[in-house]
Amino acid sequence: MDAPLSITTIMSHAEMIAAENKLISRGANGDITRLTYHDAFVRVAKLANALDRLELAPEARVGTLAWNDHRHFELHYAVPCTGRICHTINPKLFTDQVKFIINDAQNEALFIDPEFIPVIEAMQGDLPSVKHWIALCSANNLPQSTLPNLQAYESLLNREQDSYDWPTLDENRASNLCYTSGTTGDPKGVLGSHRSIVLQCMSQNMASQLGLTSEDVVMPLVPMFHVNAWCMPYSAPMAGAALVMPGPQVSDAQAMTDLINQEQVTFSLAVPTLWSGINQFLNATGTRVPSLNRGVIGGAAGALKLYDEMDRHGVRLENGWGMTELSPIGSYNRYLPEHNRLPDAARADQRLKSGRPLFGIQMRIVDEDGNALPHDGVTTGVLEIRGPWACSAYYGKSREHDWFNTGDVATIDSLGYMRITDRVKDVIKSGGEWISSIEIENAIMAHPGVREAVVIGVAHQHWSERPLLVVVPEDSYPSLTPEQLLSFLEGKIPKWWIPNACEFVDTLPHTATGKVSKKMLRENFNRYQWA
Repeated sequence: MDAPLSITTIMSHAEMIAAENKLISRGANGDITRLTYHDAFVRVAKLANALDRLELAPEARVGTLAWNDHRHFELHYAVPCTGRICHTINPKLFTDQVKFIINDAQNEALFIDPEFIPVIEAMQGDLPSVKHWIALCSANNLPQSTLPNLQAYESLLNREQDSYDWPTLDENRASNLCYTSGTTGDPKGVLGSHRSIVLQCMSQNMASQLGLTSEDVVMPLVPMFHVNAWCMPYSAPMAGAALVMPGPQVSDAQAMTDLINQEQVTFSLAVPTLWSGINQFLNATGTRVPSLNRGVIGGAAGALKLYDEMDRHGVRLENGWGMTELSPIGSYNRYLPEHNRLPDAARADQRLKSGRPLFGIQMRIVDEDGNALPHDGVTTGVLEIRGPWACSAYYGKSREHDWFNTGDVATIDSLGYMRITDRVKDVIKSGGEWISSIEIENAIMAHPGVREAVVIGVAHQHWSERPLLVVVPEDSYPSLTPEQLLSFLEGKIPKWWIPNACEFVDTLPHTATGKVSKKMLRENFNRYQWA
């Protein structure tokens, strides 16, 4: 039968198999809201009626500036299932970028967490397409604001019926819009369809990938404005898994650990910095997280010692790789049986790979002329991908991709495991030879005195570029010196890859999605003088 693959089918399926399973939401003040999926979908129906009452166009872009909570979850269903487009906006971007994104998408309505209302107030005169402003709160908590006719979310819902006649939608209809972080040039929009979202989630939930089940309690620390929290608002209900929405305080390791234990979370997803914070808290306090047995680390590979220490806490971290243009997951790293028989060093090295492509995603590496290169685990090339949830063209742009150039440099081995060795823009060319900044970073992070580290290429009068190592040292190693770290790298990487210098800093700059900003570091060190 030609039954459409729509987000509405995820909702109806969850209603059938997991109606009484829990959807827990932690607010900014720490208050917990406890709903079942049935409760949440009743509220989704009310919200759908409210969207119609606002007279939003059939394919209106509806913007959200919000953290992970039950209201944002409800928007992820009511907006696309009424035929409109849920546009998640990263409120941590620069103000000019947020303004550009709202205007480029021509949002008709904005749903805003109260803490972000001042950001929008400052630009409201430059947002001509926005007709409705809704604060994600109750009427009692509605803040004073200069936004015209600002409404409280709960007041909208309270006026509506708790049932809705959901339309049958074309599976290729647009459903979700997310913009890249715009580290080079203006942010670019990636428009997903109902079909692409459903297929991504089905592939994620295969046992050889994320493999969620109805026994899982899933807590995404990655924000929903970062490609729908890696699709967890859809993947978890599809599998019948419970969801715990952690709210804005995801960088508070103690609060998140308490929430994990309180709600018996089994599975979580986060960027390396958040996992590192939880690990440091567990190490410092002796706190245990017995229910949490597995987690995804994404955005960048973590340090090997982070994986090892989380193992000792009973939490197995597994690499996921993706990008906004992949909505977002393209590969996942789980061991095969033969990997358990490898020597320790080889097994650890295997763990740092970005994994094998999810079913539906094709991968290849190519040279500068676009010629396909062998999958021997050694040859490096530019990583290209294609698949039913890969970006065919950026929003509003006509140029279409046959294969999408990810901008990553990678290897692929004979078993299909891909390893990112660098970004094309981050690779260092010294004396005509390529140096992988990521491999140096992985090596230095094995030193116990290193909290964070990054390697950038800096102009050199003789070699064109040389690597500079920038490190945030651990407080527990007050006598650590740059020279000791450079010596530590000897024998672990090719000798000519060893950075010419190491600089200690208190903090590293991060992008709005939690990644270390090498662009900003290069700007900070653009006048660096080699000794």
